[in-house]
Amino acid sequence: MTDNGELYYETLSPETAEKMRRDDDARALSAYATKDADAVRRRDVLSDRPNVWRTPFIRDVDKILHCPFYNRYADKTQVFSFYRNDDLTRRSLHVQLVSRIARTIGRALGLNLDLIEAIALGHDIGHTPFGHAGEEYLDRCLCEKTGRHFAHNLHSVRVLDGVFPYNITIQTLSGIACHDGELELSEYRPRPTTDFDEFDATIAACEADKSNIRRLIPSTLEGCVVRISDIIAYLGKDRQDAARARLSDGTFPEGSIGSHNAEIINNLIVNIIDNSYGKGYIKMDEEHFAALSEAKRVNYDLIYKNDRVRSEMENSVRPMMEELYDRLLSDLVGRRYGSPIYTHHIRYVNEAHYHRDAPYENGDPNRIVTDYIASMTDDYFVDLYAHLFPDSKKRINYHGYFD
Repeated sequence: MTDNGELYYETLSPETAEKMRRDDDARALSAYATKDADAVRRRDVLSDRPNVWRTPFIRDVDKILHCPFYNRYADKTQVFSFYRNDDLTRRSLHVQLVSRIARTIGRALGLNLDLIEAIALGHDIGHTPFGHAGEEYLDRCLCEKTGRHFAHNLHSVRVLDGVFPYNITIQTLSGIACHDGELELSEYRPRPTTDFDEFDATIAACEADKSNIRRLIPSTLEGCVVRISDIIAYLGKDRQDAARARLSDGTFPEGSIGSHNAEIINNLIVNIIDNSYGKGYIKMDEEHFAALSEAKRVNYDLIYKNDRVRSEMENSVRPMMEELYDRLLSDLVGRRYGSPIYTHHIRYVNEAHYHRDAPYENGDPNRIVTDYIASMTDDYFVDLYAHLFPDSKKRINYHGYFD
């Protein structure tokens, strides 16, 4: 720390920095890649200005990795929430798989790998506990109170741009907002934007009407790559997890992309590179796109819509989340400062010292409650419910290691 109390950061020597700039200029990127020089932030902050070794999107990656909620990926389940099984995928692995697949495609296409990594690592940071079922239940709670909708892709933007105002680039935020892996397309063409007012209006429109989410389009080719990579990452992996959870015997119909995880990943990556190299869009041929869509439909029928999984969620997580939401909202509005929403959430958020236009706790109470519940890991959710409702008979019955 310097004598005047500012943090002390060393810098590269001018000679090394100049050599690195010349070498960097010599590296060939695609004409369609996002250039570091095009990065746009909400605020021009001295500490966020890029340099030769810490480019704007590297800074985004660092901000996301150091976000307090990033660590919580490790205990947020992907699909199979009620299983004590260390081999089932958690979101921490999922975002790494998305990053790895997207970087493989991006490298082959000559795209900006730092931007790809930032989008991939941040895309699910706003996801709720208990996967998409938890997201659905939290959406119901918020919408009943406010008329606004909750969606994890939109909330990932809020985490990195509002809960923690990190001054992330619009290119990264757009890729995160538009990553929705539920809508597959045979071709992805970016829709460039560098206007934060336009971006904010788009997010607000999606919160008002969730159908608008399906029309979101990433502003960069890197965002398009992450979007298709999200599907590739979970398509075969969820099949592996279904077999480990004994919801499937591991047998799935064969298609032109194969039925096993390794086949699906390899064959879709190869086809995307073949059809996208040197072009300003990301594309699969008709055969591979049809096979991907069919494989996704099979997953829905055999895994995601499984009656056992859905009924377990409906009978436990849904009523527990509704009770938690109402209790936390009452505590917040009633200014019960001993409540966990103050001691575990608001205090925790305020420990991150970033520029805010107004104190976090002065925001909309429903949004703060939503922030808190969405930030929870599965285990924390269960323990908080037991803490606040010790006499409740509602509980989650896990499938144990030795069942």
